[in-house]
Amino acid sequence: MIAISAISASEPAFVLARPHRTVIAHGVGRVFSTATDAAAALRAGEVSHVVGALPFAPGAPAALFAPESISITAAPYPASAPNALPDFEIDAAFPSPEAHMRNVAAAIRLLADPAHPLSKVVLARAIRARADRAITPAELLDLLVSTDPVGNGFLVDLTAAGVAYRGRHLVGSSPEVLIERIGDTVLSHPLAGSARRAGDPDADRLAADTLLASSKDRHEHRYVVDQVGGVLRDRCTAVHTPETPELTGTPEMWHLGTPITATVPADGPSALELAAALHPTPAICGTPTEPAARLIAELEGDRGFYAGTLGWCDAAGDGEWMVSIRCAELAADGRSLLAHAGGGIVAESDPAAELAETTGKFGRILGPLGIADLPLSVA
Repeated sequence: MIAISAISASEPAFVLARPHRTVIAHGVGRVFSTATDAAAALRAGEVSHVVGALPFAPGAPAALFAPESISITAAPYPASAPNALPDFEIDAAFPSPEAHMRNVAAAIRLLADPAHPLSKVVLARAIRARADRAITPAELLDLLVSTDPVGNGFLVDLTAAGVAYRGRHLVGSSPEVLIERIGDTVLSHPLAGSARRAGDPDADRLAADTLLASSKDRHEHRYVVDQVGGVLRDRCTAVHTPETPELTGTPEMWHLGTPITATVPADGPSALELAAALHPTPAICGTPTEPAARLIAELEGDRGFYAGTLGWCDAAGDGEWMVSIRCAELAADGRSLLAHAGGGIVAESDPAAELAETTGKFGRILGPLGIADLPLSVA
């Protein structure tokens, strides 16, 4: 489709599985600690492709690299579910569910204060699970892709981010497109405002309709649309933003989404440059960005590569970058994983509802592993 080279028989260092395209890269070649350095190497023709991930915190080291080989094809990823899975058990939660609700309540108080600059903040919690035997990154990817109705999934070797990430992998199944650029056409499809799906069709339809009509969720969503549209208008032409959001469904959640399109001018920004300019959006951080990021660091600590962005870019500027949500960081031994889930908090938010939203989102990564029910509290 775009570029094809031979693939080695080893485990892939990067995979992005999408309904319309599969990107598989092997081997970690030249490493880049920042998106700026990687984009410059692409523009200079020093490398043909860059793949990898950016962390949540913009100043932290990236996991970007030029692969030794890459295949980009217009076909779904050929996933096959593993025959047998290890047994996973939850052994820690950061913070506890009760503490998460307290954090949300504290954020709501700040948001309700007209003297405070914060308008929205996205707060997340993490769950660590351990397995009785190792699972490989590729097996986890196959499991997630095979259980996603449209075949979304990704895998990133994080070794390029430094010694602390050696052998670690980010694996997930994100529904959110931060940016896609093919030729001069750009698409961003931000998601913000969510509701858990129901097993009963009538209840599920009611949940979707209620979300679509929710002033609180539309308020939350608008911050993201305004930021993405503003960044694209500064760098592109013919930016089109629909007036109202639409529903986007995953097996676990309904989301409000707005597809935003634009045209890149001649010698305009590459997909990687656009991703770096957009990240972090209010969908995973908040607004204004700096006070939201400070509060997140205070309440959560370092998110690592959760709520960052992952993707690929070629020397022509084409590429696709997803928001790194519905994911887990798999340890080098393959027996421990850390999953995150978050939600956007505005002044109208309810702590119990926000906890329930994160529980629903955890289902995308933990459900296929056989962890169906999350406890109300974990020691």
